[in-house]
Amino acid sequence: MLFQHVAIAGLAHIDAPRRLTSDEINARLKPTLDRLNIKTDVLQDIAGIHARRLWDDDVQASDAATLAAVKALADAGIDPAKVGLLVNTSVSRDYLEPSTASIVSGNLGMSDTCQNFDLANACLAFLNGMDVASRMIERGEIDYALVVDGETANLAYEKTIERLLRPEATEEDFRNELATLTLGCGAAAMVLARAELAPGAPRYKGGVTRAATEWNTLCRGNLDRMVTDTRMLLIEGIKLAQKTFIAAKAKLGWAVEELDEFVIHQVSKAHTAAFIKAFNIDPKKVMTIFGEHGNIGPASVPIVLSKLREDGRLKKGDRVALLGIGSGLNCSMAEVVW
Repeated sequence: MLFQHVAIAGLAHIDAPRRLTSDEINARLKPTLDRLNIKTDVLQDIAGIHARRLWDDDVQASDAATLAAVKALADAGIDPAKVGLLVNTSVSRDYLEPSTASIVSGNLGMSDTCQNFDLANACLAFLNGMDVASRMIERGEIDYALVVDGETANLAYEKTIERLLRPEATEEDFRNELATLTLGCGAAAMVLARAELAPGAPRYKGGVTRAATEWNTLCRGNLDRMVTDTRMLLIEGIKLAQKTFIAAKAKLGWAVEELDEFVIHQVSKAHTAAFIKAFNIDPKKVMTIFGEHGNIGPASVPIVLSKLREDGRLKKGDRVALLGIGSGLNCSMAEVVW
C-alpha cells in the first residue's frame, strides 16, 4: 500500500535504564560453558552484542509503551483526545487479556472514541501497525493514530539462564536458546497524522510486504522461553528480504544509491552484515545499535529512526528505507521521506 496523505507528526523512544553486559552473562553461565567446553564468546564475537538494556523488575510492557507514547504525543503537540486509533505492537504484553493497548489507552486517558487493539507479528509488528493506521488515515476515517511498543526481556533472561545452568543442559539447548540472550528492552511510539494537519512533517510513503510462512518453525517463543534456529533463520530471512527488495524497487522506485539512510531491524552483527552485503548498502548509511542495545524486537526500527533524528542525521527531503523482518517468516520494506 502506498500513501499520499500520511505524515509522521511525532516520534519518540525510551532506552531502558539498566545495562547488562555480555561479560556478566558469560560469568553467570561459566559452569555450563566450562562443562560443555564452549570456548567461543558467541554473544560478543559472533552476534556482536556487548550489552543490552533491562527495565527495573516491576516495569510492565504497558508502562514502557506509555512512557514512549507520552513523549511522542508531546513531540506531535496534539491533545490525546484527537487520536482516533491506538495500536500496541509489542511482543511483550502484560496479560493475555485485556489487550496491552487497552491498558496504555487507560494510562493515557484516551477518548472513548479511540479504537485500540494489539497487533502481533513478531519483530515486524510496528511496521504492520504503521500500515494499518495509515490505511485508516488515508481513507479519512481518522485524523491521528498512535502506534506504540514496549518490550520487556527481564523474565526471559532469568528463566533462560536458570535453564542453561541446569546440570542436564546440553550444547543443543545452549544453541537453541542463545538468541534469547541477545534480546533487549526498550520502547518506541509514533504519531501518524493526515498530512495536511502536520505541514512540513516527514511523509510516510508506505511499502511492500512478502511472506515465507513455510518457515514458521524457525523461531518460537513465549514470554519466558524462545527457541531459535539462528542459522536457518538468517539464510531464509535473507532470501525473503531479497524477494521483498525486488518488490520495493518496483513499487517504490528504489535504487540503493539514491536512498539516504537504511533503518534495518537490529538482530546481530551477522544479520546486519548479511543485509548490507545482500543489497550492496553503504555501511555508513546504516546506524547500528545492537552492540549496546541488543535485539529490541519490533521496537528496533522506530528506535533507530528516532535516534537518527536525535543525532541530527536526518535532513529535509532525505529518503529513509525501513527494513523489517519477523519470525513467521514475514518481511516489510517501507519508505519515509523526511
